[in-house]
Amino acid sequence: MRERRLVQCDVFSEIPLKGNGLAVVVEGTGLDDQVMQDFAAWTNLSETTYLLPPTHPDADYKLRIFTPMRELAFAGHPTLGSCAAWLHAGGVPKRGGLVVQECNIGNVTIDNRGPLPGFVAPPTRINPMPADLQAQVLAALGIAPEMLKSAVILDNGSLWHLLELDEAAAVLAVSAAKVATLPGLGIGLLAASPANAASQFDIRMLSERTPGFEDPITGSLNAAVGMWLLSHGRLAQPTIIAQGVKVARIGQVHLLPGAQGSGQVLVAGRTHILIDGKVRL
Repeated sequence: MRERRLVQCDVFSEIPLKGNGLAVVVEGTGLDDQVMQDFAAWTNLSETTYLLPPTHPDADYKLRIFTPMRELAFAGHPTLGSCAAWLHAGGVPKRGGLVVQECNIGNVTIDNRGPLPGFVAPPTRINPMPADLQAQVLAALGIAPEMLKSAVILDNGSLWHLLELDEAAAVLAVSAAKVATLPGLGIGLLAASPANAASQFDIRMLSERTPGFEDPITGSLNAAVGMWLLSHGRLAQPTIIAQGVKVARIGQVHLLPGAQGSGQVLVAGRTHILIDGKVRL
């Protein structure tokens, strides 16, 4: 056990304390898996990350990501927040404004050249949700079938069961506690925002494995949604997705389509460094 630098930041909100919190152990070398998991459980944040030296020649650092219960192959707000923490701690990218993060799904590029830093959404497998599963999820969450516009399963390292509803009010009306009857499923609820909103879509992520059953702001889900929208020709211009209102957050995730034909989506947002200190691990 020794002192290690710890940065805590707030991701995906213009307003500090209204995004999704993240703890980043800047000096993660030498920690075993159990200590990483135990500390992530102790912080009780949706994710805690550990910065390590890269093993891939193109990467600037390696990242491991833990929820209070398990390790993740990839997650969005930990990617942006960990990149911000790495730069804050003096990290120098090999490629100017582009940072390459090595993680369990491979290398992910974070582009810091624009007004908002953003990561390139990883490849996403898109499949229709089977009708029987649709019916099960709708019934469990108390959503009337006529409210459903589309239902897909998205896989970008995490598996998302996405329901697009016909209005944002229906998304916000669902009780997160009802997801306890759907063990193991990460449920995304999406709808177009009201006409006078600053965002184009509202989204929620519900899971019985998430503290309080609802994640404040979920970069990896939004990344998968961005790739799905792009595949259907629905992401022709920069798009803002709002998340977190039901848990007193004001999240803004910016989806930026790449160059025509690139098949890429940049998932961007603000990060605020709130704590820079030490932890004994």
